[in-house]
Amino acid sequence: MKIRVTILTAVALVSSVYAADPPRKSENDTASISTPAVRSSAEADAMRVQGEQRFRANCSRCHAAPHKFPPRMMATIVRHMRVRATITDEDMRLVLFYMTQ
Repeated sequence: MKIRVTILTAVALVSSVYAADPPRKSENDTASISTPAVRSSAEADAMRVQGEQRFRANCSRCHAAPHKFPPRMMATIVRHMRVRATITDEDMRLVLFYMTQ
């Protein structure tokens, strides 16, 4: 419970900082995560379903239903949680796609 409160506090702090002064994307920003390119709506639906399945398998053990955050903030959150949950890059990308749709 204490960890959940700490994470929620950190997310609230980060979101307030982003709301006050959103970061600008630089040309040298290689640390950002990009979601896979989508070619059709059927492919997007399939990726969304896979992302939801991976979220439920890896993330829902500790987290409730996903909240909506800006994609860049969600990418940062997912990147940090990837390390803690030890999920693969593919899982991370699909979860990020699901979380930002």
